[in-house]
Amino acid sequence: MSKEADERDQFSLYDLEVVVESIEGNCTCDMSIGDSFQLQGGKLAIPDRSYCLYALQSVIPLLPAKQRVNHPADWIETDSRVCCPDPACQLVMRIDRVGKTNFKHDDVSATRWTDLEETAS
Repeated sequence: MSKEADERDQFSLYDLEVVVESIEGNCTCDMSIGDSFQLQGGKLAIPDRSYCLYALQSVIPLLPAKQRVNHPADWIETDSRVCCPDPACQLVMRIDRVGKTNFKHDDVSATRWTDLEETAS
């Protein structure tokens, strides 16, 4: 198989870090400025700390789009801040791209790449 054929089943995703940037209100979940978690592929890591469920649920829907390369004018490329849904908390998180990881299709999907190529032929 050629190198080009070998690389068709590979793709890259940005590694992300989500950091608490500011808290202007009363955070009842004991969050602090600088608290963070990381996302690499589909794996979330929250090192040695708890993280507010409500803040987490507000940022999670944006993460798969932020992991991918988008059109430069797409708002997901330029906007990186997300607010906790608790209006009294006024917590703001920032999504940072901190690296890139390469993946092979068969390592992250139950559907084999060769099966997809055969059905496309």
